[in-house]
Order: sequence, then C-alpha cells, then structure tokens
Amino acid sequence: MTVDVLVVGAGLAGLHTATLLARRGHDVLLTERRATLPGAIRTTGIFVRRTLDDFPLPPEHLGPPIRRVVLHPPGCGRPVSLVSARDEYRVGDMGPLYAAAARAAADAGVRIALGTRYAGRQDGASLLAGPDGPARVRARFVVGADGARSRVARDLGLDRNDHLLIGAEEVFAVLGSERPPAFHCVLDPSLAPGYLAWVVNDGRHAHVGVAGYADRFPEGMRRALARFSGSAPGLEGVERPEAVERRGGPIPVGGLLRRISCPDGLLVGDAAGAVSPLTAGGLDPCLRLSEHAVDVLDAAVRAGRPDVLASYDGAALRAAFRGRLALRRGLAQVRTPAVATAAFALLRTPPGRAAARRILFGDRSFPTP
Repeated sequence: MTVDVLVVGAGLAGLHTATLLARRGHDVLLTERRATLPGAIRTTGIFVRRTLDDFPLPPEHLGPPIRRVVLHPPGCGRPVSLVSARDEYRVGDMGPLYAAAARAAADAGVRIALGTRYAGRQDGASLLAGPDGPARVRARFVVGADGARSRVARDLGLDRNDHLLIGAEEVFAVLGSERPPAFHCVLDPSLAPGYLAWVVNDGRHAHVGVAGYADRFPEGMRRALARFSGSAPGLEGVERPEAVERRGGPIPVGGLLRRISCPDGLLVGDAAGAVSPLTAGGLDPCLRLSEHAVDVLDAAVRAGRPDVLASYDGAALRAAFRGRLALRRGLAQVRTPAVATAAFALLRTPPGRAAARRILFGDRSFPTP
C-alpha cells in the first residue's frame, strides 16, 4: 500500500490530524492497535474553556460545565475554594467522542485500520501487523500519534519522553447528585508524589484518580488509589457502584520535546510531549499542535519537499513552557505532607489565591506557532 500520510495512533491527536489532512485532499491511512476505539481509554477527558471555545466538540458528549475548583491540603482540612464567573471545564464522555471523531475521519476519506499494530520500519516502509496478517505501507510521511512511549519517535530518531508521571483513576456514573459540579484537587505526596489526587464530579460522572512519579509511591499506585477513593472529597452522599471503569497510563510532563520532526515524519500529542508540565492537561495542546502539524504536512506533500518539515520545531515552541516547567520542578520537590501543608499557608493569601486563579482559570493555552 502507498499513501501520502500514515498516522499511527487513533487518540484525539491522531484522529484530528488524519481528518484535517484528508479534508485537504490527501490520502491518509490511520492505524490503531485497539480493536475498538472506546476500549482502554487513558485520559480523564477534561476540556478547558479555550478548547471548548475554539474546537467544535459535539456537545452531547460533554458533561455539565464546571466553574468551581477546590484545592485540598493533606487531610483535606481547610480547603481553598475558587469559583470562576465563566464555564471553565467540561468532561468528555471519551468513548462516544472517539467514535464520533472516527466517523468524521471516515467521512473525510481517512482509511482506518483498527486492531492493527505498528511494528517498525524497514527499507523506508512501515511494517504493520493487523487482523489479515503483516503488511508493508509506503508513506511519504509518518505521523507518530502513538502515545507517551512512542515507537514511531524511536524509529524516526526523534526525541522521546523521559519525564513521566503515571496515573490511574476510577470512573462511575453519579445518580441524583444535587451538588454543583466541582473539580477537587488534593496535594498530598503520600497519595500522589509529585502531582495531585483528584475528584471530578460534574453531576453525571465521577472521576477519582491519583498520579505521581512511579518510584515514589510509598505502597504503589494501586494502593494509593484505593486509599484515596475510600475518603475522597466531593463524593459525600454519592452512592458508589460495585463495578467501575478503570483507566491508567503514563503522562509526559517534561514539556514539548525539542526534535519532533525529520524528513520522514513528525510527532503529535503525547508522543511530542504536548502536555502541560504543571497541570498535565493534554487535550488542548494535542488539538492545537495537530493543526500546526497538518499545515506543515500539507505544504510538504504539495511541494514534494521533505525539508519543509524542519519548520515543525519543538525547540522554538518550548520557550513558552519555561514558567510551567519551573512550577513543575517546584511541585516535584513537595515530598512530605508537612511541606504541602506549609505551601497551603501561602495559597490562602490573596497573592496565592490570585496565582492559583491564573493557573486554573487563565486564558493561556498551547503556544501558537
């Protein structure tokens, strides 16, 4: 098979990239190792206001708007509550969202191969292993949308993520909740070393999760999640079902990688490190970086010049992450509950609350190339 662009990975970044390229008239093959897109979801699915303003996401697959964020110290005593005058967050029902995005991709002309694993490169061709056996695909360009531990990045000789958190969460339906939608964040290194534990309760679904550095969980991530879910804030009076959906996976927080393109292809989404170093939010960056990737690939295919991909430069965009990378390094140093509790003394001051509001409710998003 010969195509203009082979996209490896059908997460949000891969689907968006493939769809936009096909709409510009290019022959695109999208491969995904999962047999069904709603299976093995790895993201909480939190969309920020800027994403909701700028991208046409199907509203029927989005939960109610969230304006309230509650920050909790270890032990959850004396939390700091922040309320925005605007709708700041909505949580996507990711299974139906992926299915809708796949339908849009197919309608645009993308060929989608589910249950098909990218198996490397040989003699300039990409090797695939699918339901019908092995296949070779010659593509003018390959797009790595295959996650934080991208094999495409390795095979193309591009940068790879080496600063990773691991996270896990439980998701279940909430019935009859009368509480206003809220996003609860708990800063406790005994639960989430180097990051946060969280509860998102939008009145329809609850997401209860922890994330941190893998080698710093005192008793392992699974036990941390079990301990947290038993007393997580924001779920008082909520009946928890016996069966819950479980999600998990690595989260790159080292900032956008420097070398994310070469004459043979480029990286998008988690594979490119397009995740906020501080908040670990990746859905807004993946959509915005994908649009930049499409512009560059479109120009390269039409001109027949692989050197055009040199303009897809992570180093040039990385400068916008300096502040968030510094805050990430600071958060990584919060190693004991005592230090986290002391940090909350500053957070309760007017300057501390103002800084938190800028981070949580600010207008900044992924830098525009």
